[in-house]
Amino acid sequence: MLEKYRATISGDKIEWEGEEPTALNANGRITVDITVVDSITSAHKPDSKRAVEALRKIAALGGIKSIPDPVKWQREIRKDRPLPGR
Repeated sequence: MLEKYRATISGDKIEWEGEEPTALNANGRITVDITVVDSITSAHKPDSKRAVEALRKIAALGGIKSIPDPVKWQREIRKDRPLPGR
């Protein structure tokens, strides 16, 4: 099972937040995989212009064919369900 630790990278230094990993190898090192959690690269930013264009194309084609009556479909989707114990 993988262990998770939070840290901040500054240049070539890792500053651990809270508990630090203790499983070091014989050289006093530990192998880690880094996942960036608080920044979005330009390659992964949402492209609102492309999204709007895609929605316009769907609308120009007459909407989604599997949903003949969107208003009826939305009402069915939003129906309240009985709450447990009530």
